[in-house]
Amino acid sequence: MRAEALIFQSILHGIGPKNTLCMSQTLFEFASQTENLAEVRAFVRRFLEAEGIGGCERELLVLGINEACSNIIRHAYGEQPRQPIALSCEREGGILRFRLRDFGEAADPTQFRRRSLEEVEPGGLGLHLMERIFDEAVYHPKSAGTELELIKRMQGSAGELQGKGTCG
Repeated sequence: MRAEALIFQSILHGIGPKNTLCMSQTLFEFASQTENLAEVRAFVRRFLEAEGIGGCERELLVLGINEACSNIIRHAYGEQPRQPIALSCEREGGILRFRLRDFGEAADPTQFRRRSLEEVEPGGLGLHLMERIFDEAVYHPKSAGTELELIKRMQGSAGELQGKGTCG
């Protein structure tokens, strides 16, 4: 194994909560390259399908995670390739929790700029999108980088999604 891969694995090892009682939890580690986003989307789809979430709700969550990953690649790493990102997907009872961990430029939510929804041009709508899809987005600054925690609440025994960002 090359030294770069060893460093990548050692940095990512240990993401997420320890000793948490979860119904399910999965981890996907990838490098900061936009060509990896298709694999990220497929990973999130498989997790959500395993949790019984399909259709429009599943695709909205996939879209939100994709946007968060794109922001990490673009802003935390300045589009520098081969930088570590880890995505943890968990379901704890009626809560879906997605944690994205990077080791790039720390995120400062007070400095985020949202483009007006009236402006018709590409880019700048990712924050609006994530705020609409997820019930909570919490940024946890770390000594190196940031952990972004995206939360979506479910309701009912069938696990229907509730709140904003639902298709119903």
